[in-house]
Formats: sequence, structure tokens, C-alpha cells
Amino acid sequence: MAENVIEKDTVIIGSGPGGYVAAIRASELGQDVTVIEKSDTVGGVCLNVGCVPSKALITAGHRLQQAKDSSTYGITTSDATIDFTKTQAWKDEKVVARMTNGVQMLLKKHHVELINGEAYLDSDTQLRVMPSGPRQFMDNGGGQTIKFKNLILATGSRPIEIRGFKFDDRVIDSTGGLNLKEVPKEFIIIGGGYVGTELAGAYADLGAHVTILEGSPNIIPNFEKDMVSIVKKNLEKKGVTIITNAMAKKSENKGDHVDVTYEVDGTPTTISADYCMVTVGRRPNTDNFGLEMTNVKTTDRGLVEVDEQGKTSVDHIYAIGDITPGPALAHKAFFEAKTAAGAISGKNTANDYIGVPAVCFTDPELASVGLTEKDAKDKGIDVKVAKFPFAGNARAVSLDAAEGFVKLIAQKDTGTLLGGQIVGPGASDLISELSVAINCQLNAEDIALTIHPHPTLGEPIQEAADILIGYPTHI
Repeated sequence: MAENVIEKDTVIIGSGPGGYVAAIRASELGQDVTVIEKSDTVGGVCLNVGCVPSKALITAGHRLQQAKDSSTYGITTSDATIDFTKTQAWKDEKVVARMTNGVQMLLKKHHVELINGEAYLDSDTQLRVMPSGPRQFMDNGGGQTIKFKNLILATGSRPIEIRGFKFDDRVIDSTGGLNLKEVPKEFIIIGGGYVGTELAGAYADLGAHVTILEGSPNIIPNFEKDMVSIVKKNLEKKGVTIITNAMAKKSENKGDHVDVTYEVDGTPTTISADYCMVTVGRRPNTDNFGLEMTNVKTTDRGLVEVDEQGKTSVDHIYAIGDITPGPALAHKAFFEAKTAAGAISGKNTANDYIGVPAVCFTDPELASVGLTEKDAKDKGIDVKVAKFPFAGNARAVSLDAAEGFVKLIAQKDTGTLLGGQIVGPGASDLISELSVAINCQLNAEDIALTIHPHPTLGEPIQEAADILIGYPTHI
């Protein structure tokens, strides 16, 4: 063991959405905070190779399509082209680097110590920090030893590699999919969930022919079918081929392309593409950093067992984000980070997930919060449901984006809002109003009597509430 042991107050492993937010909040609450990060940059997967850069590519694809054809508005353009090298440079330098530098600045502003290296737990109270990168062997006496008073685990997750699809230069994960050097002519995506469907739309807009292989009967299965059907129709308009009930069997790297074999109803088919991206889920990073040397309990899926404050089976060790049960969402990690930091400072904090929204940045966007109609009925709750189409909204029509709807679910006897789903323009922004309403236990009348500016995309929420209370206006 190292001769010099440094004692620290609150140590956080990982500087992703959970880690850096926990560090800032803990510092604000008076804790002396140290963050250990093995990557060269802060911000984690979401900021560096996930949700933020993917939105940049989605935006670039939309801009290219608008530049190619705006004839709906009476605008004639010459044929637009894309320099994908410049697109990737804009994404990396103007979007990702700007945001990671911002997080770095915030950590410095809050006097958070940042240590670059890999943390390895020795016990419930001690860890070592080793230099990042490959090593031939690890000496138990190497690295810097830290004795901590409190520990927050925020180690995130990584893509799952499936049998027959070993990652290489042609079979890639979502990180590889975001960092291609050219727009592929043919692009196969295995997995039609959030990530796969978002990037399918982005690359279709950028000029690729995309094939989605999804093992379940429908893409984006976490959203309701009436929402997904609109997205599916638009993907097919973009030329995306969607094959459901498809079981991916194997890949063969041919040097300049990859062959992918899949089966539907036991019948094998082989197709070729420039790249095959596998997006079938993520695995929690709870291995390979010595968690087994502690008394922290995990589930059979490798997730850390936590209470409502994020506390593990060890009183002074907390876990947040993708390594805990529940959806792997950055904003869930933000919330859990503040709860854990508050708990360490003795605050009466607790996680409550009823108001956690789920968003998919497809075309159009999908967003959901609280209970769906099916969820409510499965719980035996008698509900009222109201749906208002964007086709009846002046702002959506003026944007030539009138597909989709707002759906509200309320308890029948009290009118209390239980859930809401939005598919349409700006759904990712609009869902926040419904998150507030559900967290505050507002009823349909509260929403109906809230004045929404006209003409805006927020009005369909009020219109749906009007339907719930029995006084519809524009339907």
C-alpha cells in the first residue's frame, strides 16, 4: 500500500451528467469535493459522444434537407451539398468542446479538485487512483491512495457488444456512429430504440440509405404505438428501411464494407453496408474498478442497489445515474446527483421519478411523462383522456409541421393530471410544462385556466386540458 494516504471529504468517481452535477451541488453545500475522471475530458458519454453531439448531427441533417427543398414556402434553391468534415468539426469544436469547457470552468469555479486517472476501490473507505490508459500489470502499491469520508459512484455505462458483432472499423457502436468521417451510402443500424432511431433519421437526412433491424415488433417500443406510427411514417418517407422482428446473427468485415446476416421467422437474409452500428442497449460500468472489494450490493444485472436518496448498502457510499435502476437518462442523473449531494449534507432529500420525462429526438420528436393511458388502467385508475392534434394549431401549421398531437391523462373524479404524451414539433421542450404539472399535482382545470400565448406550440396543451374539463374550443 502506498506510504502516503491522502484524506478527502467527498470523492466522486466520474464527471458525467451525474458526477459533475453532484460535485457542484456538494460544493455549494459546503463539502470539500474531489472528482476522479479517467477520460481526458469531463462531461461523460452524454456530452462527449452521446446525447449532445447526436443532436448536432440531427440539426445538420434538418438544415441540409431545408436547403435542398424549401419549395413549400415558395423558395427555390440550387442543389445543396454537405462537407461532412466541416460538419464534424463544427460538432466537435463548436458544440462538444464548448460544453465540456463550460463544465470544466464550473468545476473550477466551485473549487472542485479534478484528478485525471482511474479509480480502484480497495475497501469501503479507501481507493487508489492509477494513471489512465493500458498497463501490462498493476501493482497493489502503485498510484495515489485516497481515504474518503463519503463516496459517490457515477461511473455511467457503455454500449453492449452482441455475439457475432465484434466492434471494429466496420461494426461500430454509437460513439463510432457519431464520428464517421463520411456519410455512408448504406448504413445498417441494429436496434431501433432511442439512439438507433435518432441516428437513423439524422443519417437519412444527411444522404445515407439506412436499414434498421429491430428485434421487437416495433421501433421505439418504450413509446405508445400511436406516437411511434407517425415517426415510422416519416422515417419511411426519408427512405429508411425498417425491418422488425429481425434477429441479428452475424457480421463479416469485408474490408471496404460489412455483410450482416439477420433472420425473420427463421429465414436468413444477408445485406451489405458501408457500416453497421449496434445500438441494442448499454451495460452499467460497475465492473473493473474494485466494487467487489466493498460491501456495496448489486443486482444480477450489475446495477447498484440504492435507497430513495441514492445511498447504497454502505451508509457513506452513494450511486447515481446509469449504474442505478431506472432509465439511463442524463436528466435522471442530474436529479439523483443533487439528491445524493444533499443527503451527504444532511438535507431531507429524496428521489421521486413520477415526473421524469422521456424524450426521443426523432422527426417529429416524441416526449412522455408520468403515466400512459395503459399504465393508469393497469393500476386500476379510472381516467379521462384527451387528445388535441397539432393540425389545429396555427403555429404548427405556419411551421409546416402539423403532424402529431398532445395527449393528457387525468384522474376521472379529481381531474388530477397523471401523465402526458406529445408527438410533434418542439415536443422535447413542451414536455417540461407537463412535468411541472405532474410534480405539482395540478389538475386539468389548472392547465386550462393558464393563459398560453398565441400563436405558439404550447397551446395544444391548454386545448387538451379544455377537452378534459368538457369545454373544447378549437376542435
